[in-house]
Amino acid sequence: MTGYGIASFDSGRVKYTVELKSLNSKFLELSLRLPKIFSEKEFQLRNECSKQIERGKVNLSINIEQQGSAIKAAGIDRDLLKHYYEQLKSVSAELNEPSNNLLQLALSLPEVVKYEEEVATDEEWQIVEKTFQQAMAAFQGFRSDEGNVLEQDIKYRIGIILKNLELVEIEEPKRIPVIRERLNQFLTDAAGKENIDKNRFEQELIYYIDKLDITEEKIRLKSHCDYFIETLKNADANGKKLGFISQEIGREINTLGSKANDANMQKLVVGMKEELEKIKEQLLNVL
Repeated sequence: MTGYGIASFDSGRVKYTVELKSLNSKFLELSLRLPKIFSEKEFQLRNECSKQIERGKVNLSINIEQQGSAIKAAGIDRDLLKHYYEQLKSVSAELNEPSNNLLQLALSLPEVVKYEEEVATDEEWQIVEKTFQQAMAAFQGFRSDEGNVLEQDIKYRIGIILKNLELVEIEEPKRIPVIRERLNQFLTDAAGKENIDKNRFEQELIYYIDKLDITEEKIRLKSHCDYFIETLKNADANGKKLGFISQEIGREINTLGSKANDANMQKLVVGMKEELEKIKEQLLNVL
């Protein structure tokens, strides 16, 4: 399920920002981007994300912006810089090469420019941890709102499937006279009306109609749809379970289509399939 949450804290000297993003995934895939001073907290953050996020491709980023006097300047090792510079100058003279950029080159050599090693204090971590929880709350709220929208859409489409099933039940009895007339006409054209054994014709017709009976499929389809709605109401994560139920719904719809033998019923079945495909697409966003 997609999700987004962001929170920040500005102390006046330092601004901390925590951002959470997620895309659909069958499993939980965590990607963390942390400042170096909080790298040791990665395991703790991963553990907390695993507790609160069941699945999804999740990106967590923490950003620190230091302002004004909070910005720590880099230091220069003057002795090492002079040493490098003199060596470069000597080599330049020996090779008779220009010495215009020797200082810039010396500054880029290892250990010349040094940055003070930053260490996070307990107070800083407490601020980041609180900001993380705020971002997580916003993230979960985003997911919850999206879930409510998905729930209403899925219920609506299940309702269309059930409505089409009711229309199928209306159309179903109309098939028998049409089938009877069609078979009778076929035999009349092939063998002549006087050569048709009425008793045998009725026996074969009953057998043929029995093969096209969809009573069990209608009952199972209605049952699967009701179970789908019941499962959708559960508070627990049930995306995979709903996926399995949708497969059973599809199986019954396909059997209805193969047994329909009627243009109007086929149209209704096609409508059911269309709505089911939309439901399956939406289920990719359900936990």
